[in-house]
This record gives sequence, C-alpha cells and structure tokens, in this order.
Amino acid sequence: MLLRQIFDEDLAQAAWLIGCQKTGEAIVIDPERDIDQYLDLARRHDLRITDVAETHIHADFLSGARELAEATGARVHVSGEGGDDWRSRWLADHDHVEHRGGDTFRIGGIKFTVLHTPGHTPEHVSYLVTDLGGGADEPMALLSGDFVFVGDLGRPDLLETAAGVEGVMEAAARDLGESARAFLELPDFVQILPAHGAGSACGKALGAIPQSTVGYERRFNKALKLSEQEDAFISNMLTGQPAPPLYFARMKQQNRDGVPRLGQLPDPEAVSPQELTSGGRQVIDLRPWADFAAGHLPGSIWSKTGAFLSATVGSYVLPEQELALICKPADLERVKRGLVRIGLDRLTAWCSLEAFEAWRGSQPQETLATIREISAETLHEAFEAGDVPEILDVRRGDEFDAGHLEGASNLPHTRLFADGSLIPVPEEGQGLVVQCLGGVRSASACSALQREGHTVINMAGGWNAWCAAGRQRARQGT
Repeated sequence: MLLRQIFDEDLAQAAWLIGCQKTGEAIVIDPERDIDQYLDLARRHDLRITDVAETHIHADFLSGARELAEATGARVHVSGEGGDDWRSRWLADHDHVEHRGGDTFRIGGIKFTVLHTPGHTPEHVSYLVTDLGGGADEPMALLSGDFVFVGDLGRPDLLETAAGVEGVMEAAARDLGESARAFLELPDFVQILPAHGAGSACGKALGAIPQSTVGYERRFNKALKLSEQEDAFISNMLTGQPAPPLYFARMKQQNRDGVPRLGQLPDPEAVSPQELTSGGRQVIDLRPWADFAAGHLPGSIWSKTGAFLSATVGSYVLPEQELALICKPADLERVKRGLVRIGLDRLTAWCSLEAFEAWRGSQPQETLATIREISAETLHEAFEAGDVPEILDVRRGDEFDAGHLEGASNLPHTRLFADGSLIPVPEEGQGLVVQCLGGVRSASACSALQREGHTVINMAGGWNAWCAAGRQRARQGT
C-alpha cells in the first residue's frame, strides 16, 4: 500500500493518494481542480487512478473529482447522506457510487469503510482505511475530511454564514457533537488524515502538522474533549470562527451542481503595462504595498501572494471577469493555480513587476491612482483634538470584540461586499480610515473600496501600531 499527501500551502488543503502497489490501482480523496499534480504523482509510482472520492461538498475550493473522472474514467465515490439539497447533481454521466454510512468498497487490496460524520456539513462522510493486502484486519487510518483536524473539528456554521442557509448552525453543532462522540470509540492507534491544516478557514484552531492519531486527539483536542458537554461544545464550536471569504457560497453551489471542466491551466499573454486593462480586464497587482500605494492603475486590486490571495481576490473578483496580473515571473505558476482552484479561470494577461515599475516611473503622477496612509500617532492626535474620522475595522469579529477604536465600524475584509450598505460613508471631503491588525488586510480592502468609488486612507501598522504608539492614550472600546 502506498499513501501520499498532496498539500496546497496556500489553501492549507490536503488531498490524499492511496494506491495498491500489487494491482497498480489508486484512489485520490478530496482532489483540487488542477489534476496534473495527482496524475504525475501516480505515474511516478507506477499507479493508475481508478477511483476518486469526496468527503463532502467543499466550500473553500473547487473539487477536482469531476475533472479526474472525465480525464481517467475513474469511478466517483461521494456521500448519499444529508438529504436532496446536498447530493451531488453532476454524476449522471459518470461511473459513480453514492455511499451511505456503513458501506464498504475496495481499491485492490485496500478496504474503505464509509462513516457518516455530519456536523461540518449534513452529508459529510469519512473513510476508514484497512490494508487487507498487508494482512491487517483492523483499520490503520481515517480519512477525516473536514470532520476531525489536528487539534480541532470542522466548523458547523458554514452552511449558514457562507452559503446563506438560515437557522441551521446550532443543529449542525449538535450533529457534530454526536459525530465526535462516535469518533472517540475508534481505537487510539488509528491515524487521522485530515483535508486541512493550519491556515484554513474551515476551522479556528487547526494544527500545522499533517496528521495525527485518535489517541492523540482524544488527549489534546479541546473540541473533542468538550463533546460530552453539549452546551459547552456548541458554544465553543460557534464562537470565534473566522469570517468566511465571500467566494465560499459559490464554491458550495458549483461543487454540488458541477464544476466546469478546466482542461488546462490558463496561459496568459505577457503584455505591456498600458495593455493590462485592455478590454476591461480586472488588474490584480502583487507589487509591494508601498509601491502600489504610491501609484497604480485605477481600479486595481492589491494583494499578497499565497494564502492571502485566495481569501481576498476570491472575495473581490467575480468568475466572469477577465483578469490581468502584475507579479514576479517566479510567482506566475503559483498564482495561476491559486486562481483556478477558486474558479477564477479568465486570466488572459500579465506583466512583470520590473516592467511595470519602469513604466510607472515615466508616467505623470496624475494618471495613476494613489492611496494615502495615516500613522497611529497622527490618528491619536485627531482623537485628542476631537476630530475623529470615520473608521472601518476590517478584522474578524472576535478581534474587534477584544478591543477596537472608539466609534469604529466592523466589516471583515473578506465580507466587505456581502452587503455594501454596511460600508460607512464619511462626511463630504473626508476619507474613510481603514484599519486591521497590522495594515495588510486593510491595504487590500482599501484597494477594493477605492475601485468602488470610496475615498480611503490606510492605517499604517493597524491596531498593533495604535496600541504601541498610544500606551495610556489608546482608546480601546470593547
């Protein structure tokens, strides 16, 4: 038996390839949409992908199950639990099985037992893995999806907070508690192979190690330890969860109804800076923030590469928009994959940072957009003078509740446009001060708000700078 994790550092997402080396068959569990990474891995180990499985309908990325099935003819294994609203609707033209709890299937000499583990979602299943070909008669691992993570459990609120299904998260938390108590009946030696690690928005306290065991989680997983105290468990699971990016609702719908075929990664054309906005392209600018603030193409969205990009760009850009990038050549492949994994496929142009900076230096400043910044000290002085600007705090709700500037409004940066009427409007001639913890989330939010016509000012250093500079003068409303 061969077991390999394929980990996406940006989304903190783990797919698993399990193969029977005797028969050459392999299955991929919870794949992403750019399937070349799984095909290449299987080929290197002389395996052919005959099956693909999902633990649930994902919210944070587009599943590659359909892509793999159409590319290889693989049989698809999905959940048949959870009711009609959460059954996969794209299966008719594919060899597939909709599993119920207790079902079993085999890949060569490897047995998979399906457990219905609702809570994170109603249909969620996990797969117990037993290496029959290796002589085992007990399971060695649980592919736990978004049910059990290292150090945490999958959040039960996403159907309500991200997908808009009202009034379900408390019942989901109760279901999760039942699933957790059943999980604790498994032997301590069973390995836990989760679908996410630290950095994922699918939980609030995920560990950074790739896998665990039932015994270790029994001893040290706070959420699991609370599962016998129903009220405390529900309160813990529904409190302090990160605000889901706006694109999560779209992922749920597309993964349920059918992910569009990707085929291959986008192949954007290298263009000059002045051609980036041709045809109304949305520019995603990955230059250092100071360079962006000093001068950028009007309407551009600023982001960092990596994990930050998916959450921000996915919340500010629609899939039908044609996109152009300003980035380092070395980052282009990573960014392309990051975009298609959340369904932003229409990347048609790009320009290097060096080319853009050389061009920017030759342009009249008035042809470029800029964003002002305000220091914590200057803002303190405004407070003391009674000249307090309109402030938008774009941190998570739990961060805001722990301490914030007096009079500030709160909208997490990934939820800015969930309801545009909630964005504060400053007095005529005044700018909206945008603030986060360290100045990064607020910077990206400033670019998105400016695109929508708002006059914005980024608070340099954010709440950290305010507290450090203010000492006794810090206005920490709670």
